[in-house]
Amino acid sequence: MPARRDIYLLSPKHLSPETIAVAFAKTSRSPESFREIAAQLTDEKSAEFHEKWVVGYGHSSVAEHAVLHLAVENVSRLAIECLESNRLASYTEKSTRYQRWGLDSFYTPRAVAESRRAALYRQTCVRLFETYLRSLEPVKQLMQASYPRKEGESEARWDGRIRAKYVDNCRFLLPASALANVGMTANARVLESAIRKLLSHPLEEVREIGAEMKRVAQGEVPTLVKYADAMPYQSQTAAALTQAANTNERHPAQNGASAAVELIDYDPHAEDVFLAACLYRFGGASFVACRAAVARLTVEQKAALAREALGRMQKYDAPLRELEHVTYTFDAVMDQGGYFELKRHRMMTQSPQRLTCQLGYAVPRAIEAAGFGDAFRAAMDAAVEAYQSLAADFPEEASYLVPNGFNRRVLMTMNLREAFHVCELRGAANAHFSIRRTAGQIYEAIAQVHPTVAQYMRRRDYPYWQEIEKEFFTVAA
Repeated sequence: MPARRDIYLLSPKHLSPETIAVAFAKTSRSPESFREIAAQLTDEKSAEFHEKWVVGYGHSSVAEHAVLHLAVENVSRLAIECLESNRLASYTEKSTRYQRWGLDSFYTPRAVAESRRAALYRQTCVRLFETYLRSLEPVKQLMQASYPRKEGESEARWDGRIRAKYVDNCRFLLPASALANVGMTANARVLESAIRKLLSHPLEEVREIGAEMKRVAQGEVPTLVKYADAMPYQSQTAAALTQAANTNERHPAQNGASAAVELIDYDPHAEDVFLAACLYRFGGASFVACRAAVARLTVEQKAALAREALGRMQKYDAPLRELEHVTYTFDAVMDQGGYFELKRHRMMTQSPQRLTCQLGYAVPRAIEAAGFGDAFRAAMDAAVEAYQSLAADFPEEASYLVPNGFNRRVLMTMNLREAFHVCELRGAANAHFSIRRTAGQIYEAIAQVHPTVAQYMRRRDYPYWQEIEKEFFTVAA
């Protein structure tokens, strides 16, 4: 008689993460159930197993069964950017859209605090935060006029309904030094890699976060992150390539670059690749044969096949994974606030340039309409001057002074399935208008070269990105 199906939890309430990882690992060579395996284990035996097999023999996949949840509080948004660059982890952070920052809610790097630039750094941060706080009320009043209080609606509920609408504009003033909290969930293998990356970072704050994360993690997984140390390869290579870039860059960045997404690499035959992959998966022929079959189809027949593959999707349906065989590379310029939304899409590959003040800044239309444009520009211009002064001595730490409104370049490569997700989610009306503009630019670039599949991106009711720019920006950033 066959064994009865059984599905159950190995709960972290009763077993340590390292013990759970060993229980799963041993099933490859043991006929016993997971419960029976776990009952024979102790923390000491689990540590011995990991020392031998994970550390000694390099069976790192075992560490993926040990999952940790880390709370990281009062760290700069610049540091969070490094932390969240690890692809295979989950994050939730303090939102600049729904919360307000206090006057002293910023990080000061030790090297700057002990230098002749200390006063300039603090004055600039304080000015940005003061301007941010002063901007909230006039922009709030503007939004109250546009979105009146409903009958029977409490003051608190009204503010909750419109808060993001005014904070979305004011947050352009917040610098990268702004303190925030982030929750991180990761398995021990990913966490070890993340810690090594943090320990190798040029910013002292990030290295300190890495050391503290290692200490905390060792309380739960003493063996699996034990040897997470700095990587000379990463830090030395970064320094060498920075020097190479400075030597070979013939066209330095120009101030005031406009926000744009340029499609710089794609396969002109990508739609055929997708359709052939669909035939391949559900048929029995080779991929070469499937490509040949698609090539023989008429334009109408290809459109019909694309409709069969994508036309039945409902709102919450994920499209076929065969879209992942198609990739695009974009060179994008967007404001830092928009990039902070984009960076969450870690399925794509992102290569952001250092955050600077060299590409100019965006001015939200609501800031101008609220009569706050002059104060906004004065604060942003002061940030430029302070950044330039600080960068002379501290090129890395100067990025802490850069507000969300400043533009930044990022190279991104994504597959078409990820593009479906980004263009739909980040183009929706409840998304921040900075990322809505970028999502619209990505969609338009894809639609121009591959209209047959792009029509199935769920964006039918979304405005063109030019309309978003016209509605929300006074300066095309």
